[in-house]
Amino acid sequence: MSKNKKRNSKKGIPNLTNTLLSIIKKDKNKTFNYKQLASKLGVNDASSRNQIIKTLAKLAAKEEIVQVDRGKFKAVINTKYHIGTLDLSARGTGYIICEDFDEDVFVASNNINKALDGDEVEFYIYKRRKRGKMEGEITNVLKRAKSEYVGVIQIQKNSNYAFVVPDSNTMYKDIFVPINKTFKAEDGDKVLVKLEDWPDHADSPYGKVLKVLGKPGEHQTEIHAILAEYGLPNEFPYEVEQYANTLNTAITKEEISNRRDMRKDLTFTIDPKDAKDFDDALSFKVLENGLYEIGIHIADVSHYMKEGTVLDDEAYQRATSVYLVDRVVPMLPEILSNNACSLRPQEEKYTFSAVFKINKNAEIKEQWFGRTVTYSDARFSYEEAQAIIENNSQLNTVEISNSNTINTVIPKEVALTGNTYNTQVKTAQAILVLDRLAKIMRKKRMKHGAISFDKVEVKFNLDENNNPEGVYFKTSKDANKLIEEFMLLANKKVAEFIGKQSPKKTFVYRVHDEPDDSKLATLQNVVGRFGYKLNFKDRKSITTSLNHLLQDVVGKKEQNLVDTLTIRSMSKAEYTTHNIGHYGLAFDYYTHFTSPIRRYPDVIAHRLLQHYLDGGKSVDDEKYDEKCQHSSNMENLATKAERDSIKYMQIRFMEDHKDQEFLGVISGVTDWGIYVEIIENKCEGMVSVRDITDDHYAFDESQYALVGRNTKNMYQLGDEVLVKVKNTDLVKKHLDFNLVGKK
Repeated sequence: MSKNKKRNSKKGIPNLTNTLLSIIKKDKNKTFNYKQLASKLGVNDASSRNQIIKTLAKLAAKEEIVQVDRGKFKAVINTKYHIGTLDLSARGTGYIICEDFDEDVFVASNNINKALDGDEVEFYIYKRRKRGKMEGEITNVLKRAKSEYVGVIQIQKNSNYAFVVPDSNTMYKDIFVPINKTFKAEDGDKVLVKLEDWPDHADSPYGKVLKVLGKPGEHQTEIHAILAEYGLPNEFPYEVEQYANTLNTAITKEEISNRRDMRKDLTFTIDPKDAKDFDDALSFKVLENGLYEIGIHIADVSHYMKEGTVLDDEAYQRATSVYLVDRVVPMLPEILSNNACSLRPQEEKYTFSAVFKINKNAEIKEQWFGRTVTYSDARFSYEEAQAIIENNSQLNTVEISNSNTINTVIPKEVALTGNTYNTQVKTAQAILVLDRLAKIMRKKRMKHGAISFDKVEVKFNLDENNNPEGVYFKTSKDANKLIEEFMLLANKKVAEFIGKQSPKKTFVYRVHDEPDDSKLATLQNVVGRFGYKLNFKDRKSITTSLNHLLQDVVGKKEQNLVDTLTIRSMSKAEYTTHNIGHYGLAFDYYTHFTSPIRRYPDVIAHRLLQHYLDGGKSVDDEKYDEKCQHSSNMENLATKAERDSIKYMQIRFMEDHKDQEFLGVISGVTDWGIYVEIIENKCEGMVSVRDITDDHYAFDESQYALVGRNTKNMYQLGDEVLVKVKNTDLVKKHLDFNLVGKK
């Protein structure tokens, strides 16, 4: 009898109470009967229906739901609901960022309720944790942040379905894919999958494969996977290429007559040696009154790219070029980015210019903005321009004006031609004067409270198959800073020109808010471990001490860590029509005007500037702020893709150095391990606490350290340690180290 009873007993629906509550709360204003709830749970047997009916009665008795009519139930709305954005960790817990609260709201993994990282969610606060932090529960997903994920497909044998295991460590569920929606992917392929549904009764979301990216670990597969993960394209649609290729790119007399003709002015570009798109050039002329006339000439993309065309729509959607380790994914097709718009040497081009008359003290006496036609006399790499500056570093202003004293030699080590050559004297003179003026302008900026971020960039020497042969660091020298200062000048003055007009006119600003006090306090705690101290008394003391910090760490083992943490302590710069100034540059007005080939906001700035120069009225603020927000979002995605590509290449580089010991600095400490950045190549990996076997180590948050229970041995932020590669995972982009010991 007991056996029969056991055999015939029906299994209970797991977690039924919470599931029913979640469904009913999700649609707070809707009523449900047991049939509707059974349908949502995907059950239709009598036993399941009875369980639902009994559970509904219990919840109604507890007043967690209310029976509004016979057999019809509705949520009890006795709490205040809030809306925020979920920031999910790899461990399945998260924080909700909400304007209603000064601090973020913690959400345990069992209260995530099918929300995903970045989703806009509805939630309520239900209790406080031990440390007084707010804790909440998500009741509804209002808007998905993304619907497409990259992962590896696992096709189940002898079944009519598959699962995609996402690469992203914040996607905590595998994605269920019916076999007829696998896009003919083979088991183990890396794919792009789109979420289609997440039924209430299902543990995993349902999806379909959109594209097969290739085999995991292969170079092209992983680079395309990085782009796909962030929804970034890797090629232009056919109709966009066709449209661009049919554009008239000729320089015509009729168009020249509508522009300021500056083709006779000495003009040149200074760019990276591997650059193909030259979107800015400088012109230089000494006037009879002793002033310098300096033109900052920018590719006139808006001349070719008209609003409402497929080309403009595509550029807007992309909003930015994406710079990965082995390629550039351009915002514009090649016919424009590398040809028609690119300010190539010995070619006439349409440009949009900011022209200034400046004295020897770098004071602006006159300014002009408008469309021009220019002719670039020469192209220099940063290294070539730097050679001119360094070869004449001892000359004073009078000597620079004397052609007999100038060294015009470009050594073959840096020459783009590969051979030693002499540049023209007048061009060398122009570069030297511009360098002197740039140094004066930079000094003034620093005095007014600008922060000097000269973070070292990691670059790779790649062979013909994109294998990393070596790592080198890109640093900013005088030639880089020369270009930077004049681009900043143009951006600042264009923004001032529009921003100071009355009545007020809508414009696109690049703004940077003041840093958050709590982030600065965290930065102080970290850099204090290295013996540095910050002064937070007022804005001037903050910027002064930050600049001193950034100068003091140059060349030291902790430089990259401190540079990175200092940047993270800052607010994010963004595009907006509501100007609040730029904290990092210490400018009251700032925009992006100088790179329209690779940034869409610069195209908008060109169009609006011309509109206002023509006497146009202020444009719709809401419409343009929406464009700004989109551009900021796309910039953020591009930055993430660029970081992922660097991480991927670092791991590929370390694959060939598994037997080598490296000296590193502890760059992060958590309760699950320590992060170590190798000093000689900036590659960062993790040592798991489980792999440190000489003691049982616990995380001491106050000391930023792992401390041995018995030995009291300590691995602290900033300590130098020796490590070896334990594991490299190109698919997950994980680099794991074994700890050899302290230095």
